[in-house]
Amino acid sequence: VELTCSYTYPSGYTITTTFWFTKIYAEENYVSLKDDPDYKGRVTYREDEENGHTLTITDLRESDSATYMFRFTDQTGGWKYFGKPGVTLSVTGTDPTNIIEGTCLRLFCESICFLQDNPSYIWYKNGQRLFSHETKYLILDPVCSEDAGRYACAVNGQEDLASAEKTLTVRYHLRVKPSGEIVEGSSVTLTCSSDANPPVDKYTWYKKNVTSPKASGQSYNITNIISEDRGEYYCEAENKYGRLISSSVSVDVQCKFT
Repeated sequence: VELTCSYTYPSGYTITTTFWFTKIYAEENYVSLKDDPDYKGRVTYREDEENGHTLTITDLRESDSATYMFRFTDQTGGWKYFGKPGVTLSVTGTDPTNIIEGTCLRLFCESICFLQDNPSYIWYKNGQRLFSHETKYLILDPVCSEDAGRYACAVNGQEDLASAEKTLTVRYHLRVKPSGEIVEGSSVTLTCSSDANPPVDKYTWYKKNVTSPKASGQSYNITNIISEDRGEYYCEAENKYGRLISSSVSVDVQCKFT
């Protein structure tokens, strides 16, 4: 995360010290984040143009939730300032059982019992054993929608002491499958289907080599289709995780003989 501020000071002064802080241990005892053991090695300062200053915090943690303030002093120490009330940063945790498709997930099986060296483990999905996984780690890389389900584990030989189940929910991007039948003179409907989670908010239809969209909505209806309508069509589906363009469907209008 980056926090940025700008500051001004009277002419004739030279600013010698600039830093960010969250803690004041005593009056005039401000601890720069660079010297704060809770942030050691995770913060950088950058002087920007026109008296701007940027704080960058890497490896963000929930414990970084705090109010951040900026301080500067001049060469004499006579001109001092720190920004109140500061900016409040709120860092929330992530739910490891609710993950976006395409990322990596590692499940870990831990036992409080005394175990022999290098025990093997059993993993279950929806009550069925996963025979391809026998270590304490179950790695799903990348996660796909088919990985959603209830997971549990046990030490091999102690199947009656299986762990409680954890439900994995996979939030996935969009998959779009257009379809349609083409008959000259009839009405043709192209349908954009998606199993997106969460559901699609917006569908838009395009024809290749045509800049402006042709239609919006899950279905695109071409009435009384003619030869000029032939070409490649595709749809764009969008939800809060992003947008995806479908593969194209070819509309090849055949002549109708009477």
